[in-house]
Amino acid sequence: MTTFAAIASKRGAFADMDKAAIDVAKALARLSELTNFELRGEWRRLHRMPPPMRLSRDLLTRGVTYKLQERAYGGLSTATTRKLAQAAADPLGRGAAKPAPPISLKPGTRLVREWRGVTHTALIHADGIEWRGQRYRSLSVVARKITGARWSGPRFFGLRRRQLDSYSSARAGHGEG
Repeated sequence: MTTFAAIASKRGAFADMDKAAIDVAKALARLSELTNFELRGEWRRLHRMPPPMRLSRDLLTRGVTYKLQERAYGGLSTATTRKLAQAAADPLGRGAAKPAPPISLKPGTRLVREWRGVTHTALIHADGIEWRGQRYRSLSVVARKITGARWSGPRFFGLRRRQLDSYSSARAGHGEG
């Protein structure tokens, strides 16, 4: 901080800034001195519409700050505006992450999990899950019976996608032979 003060006193606080940057810096410094009423007026002037009713002072300041900088330095490029519009219109389009497909278990699959020293085996049927000779409607119900707490059944039995991916990538690094 003392280094900045020494430089600022030798060359002036805005010596390395162009005129637009100086004007923006002064305007931004002035924002903290405005009352909420004045800040809302500044929003109206810059956005050409009233601010939302219960917008916090922080968000009002951010909105005014953005508009001041946009006017001084220019807004988003045409290409960026077009990409944002495409992303908003098609959120699952190219480049966007697609949701992982649900894990489907075929009848006859056995899921084995050790919990507190006891090995539990759940058998998948077409109409539910069998555990200890009883049928349950979901893995989560079985996990709850085993642990006594609310668990995600797929998570409890290690079926979450990221767990499977990390397991398979770890196994890929260990070649056989």
